[in-house]
Order: sequence, then structure tokens, then C-alpha cells
Amino acid sequence: MPHVEILQLLVSPVHRLSGRPGDGPPELPPGELVTTAEVRAGLGIVGDRYFNRPAHRDASVTLMAAERLPQPGPHPAGLLRTRRNVLLRGVDIDAYTGSTVYLDCGAGPVELEVRRAARPCAWMDTTLGPGAQRALRGGGGVRCRPLTDGVLKLGPAVFGVR
Repeated sequence: MPHVEILQLLVSPVHRLSGRPGDGPPELPPGELVTTAEVRAGLGIVGDRYFNRPAHRDASVTLMAAERLPQPGPHPAGLLRTRRNVLLRGVDIDAYTGSTVYLDCGAGPVELEVRRAARPCAWMDTTLGPGAQRALRGGGGVRCRPLTDGVLKLGPAVFGVR
């Protein structure tokens, strides 16, 4: 079983990328980066903006591979700027669309159905830097439906496919 690393977790109570990207970057509070995230089957991440939202139940958790982040840019790349929930190192998560995967941080596996790509929007050029939206095409992460309850935490994790 491959080992990966969870580098960042983001739990944001509000949708921050609204309005027009040309108006400049929104406030991106660092307090939204957390060390653990509680996942609930069929609902998402407790406290996150997509938790238990009918329009997002089938894609309430977003994962992204750190290796896909454009570097270097004018701003440090990471979840505050991409607005994904889980930043992984060691797996090309974009390759698993249509699969059921799991992450086990030591407290049991959290199973996720990888439903579709998390397509990068025009905001990426504002939050990460010019050209970021294009650079992230095909690698902007994935949107998942959580199948089991569990906890994700920063650090090493076991990654697998069911």
C-alpha cells in the first residue's frame, strides 16, 4: 500500500472566491488551515462550506496533488489559494476519477468516491498568479463523495484503491 503525505487541510465555513477575479484577491484567513478534519459519510467535512449542501453532496470533499501546483509563483501555492480541502504529496489523485479511494491516517480508512475533476477557475490566475488556471487544467484536483465517517490529519497516510 502506497504511503502519501497530507500536507494541508482546509476547512472553510464560507465560499471566498465570489465576485470577479479582476477585483483582486479575497481575504484568505490562515485559520482555515487545520491539523485535522472530521469527514462524515454522504455529507462532507464538518464545518466546511460544502458540508450537507444538497448541491454538493456528491462532491463535497476536494483533493489535490501538491506536485500539480504551479511553482514558483508570486504567492505561496497551497490550499488557501486553490480552495481545495486536502493537499496530498505522493499520489496523482487526478488519475483516479471514477474510482473509490481511501486515506488512512492511523484511525481507520476514510473512503472517498472520486466523482469528477475539480476544474480550475479564473480565480487561480488571481490567487496563485498569471497562467495558473491553464497550468492546472487536468490537474486541479478532484471532487469526491465521502463514503465513510472518519478523521483526516496532517502527516503520513496510507492511500489505496477499493
